[in-house]
Amino acid sequence: MPERESDEDSLKLGKMVAESLGIRYYVEDITRILDAAGCYGRRDEAIRRMEADYSEGWRSKLVLPSIFEGDRFNVSRLVVESPDGERKVHRPGYREYFGIVAASNFKQRTRKMMEYYYADRFNLSVIGTPNILEYQLGFFVKNGDGAADVKPIAHLYKTQVFEIGRYLGVPEEILEREPTTDTYSLPQTQDEFYFALPYSEMDIALKAYNEGMGPEALSGEIGITMEQAVRVFRDIESKINATRYLHMGPDIIDSPFERN
Repeated sequence: MPERESDEDSLKLGKMVAESLGIRYYVEDITRILDAAGCYGRRDEAIRRMEADYSEGWRSKLVLPSIFEGDRFNVSRLVVESPDGERKVHRPGYREYFGIVAASNFKQRTRKMMEYYYADRFNLSVIGTPNILEYQLGFFVKNGDGAADVKPIAHLYKTQVFEIGRYLGVPEEILEREPTTDTYSLPQTQDEFYFALPYSEMDIALKAYNEGMGPEALSGEIGITMEQAVRVFRDIESKINATRYLHMGPDIIDSPFERN
């Protein structure tokens, strides 16, 4: 389900994995839907409050500062790039930040809408693909990529998902590719956008956190200082708390109906 800002490799790799596993697939370009909903226009309007020249030909992404730069708040930065390659970094206010995120979330929700179209058409279930990093730390859009009927790998760490991929014969080109969000027009890795560490180290950190291990153990395991390990655990806890609402279902007020 590409759109006009998708990485050109995404469609190629999507076809590759489907064909390698013998899965029937359909290609749906969602650009017109996103344009009609105002995805690009609403986002660009928020960006222009910080970068007045932002227009056609410019590209952008949201990033977090490195957790190793010192104690920090999780405050995103907006990176914009002009058509001639000049980059600028802005710190968005909360109105600008939420405006960019809300508009960008059209992409995940539109793709999920299309998935459920095909599920309804063929009387199938929608399978979700979050691993435990994404699921537990809230790296998904509510009613977007977070929506599914079954989430079969939500208990697995990302390194385990790669192992399963190798066992199933997923092409090596896909397994070796660095995980990206493929949401913003500038290239962006998952750890640059959301996670504190690259996924292989983030797996170890989250497992250590879930098993009640202290920062000393994490420090020795992945070769970071005690102070940095404390920051990683603090970041994990912060994300779990801040995204708790993503896991909540709707509240039913005084409903006479209960399903056992």
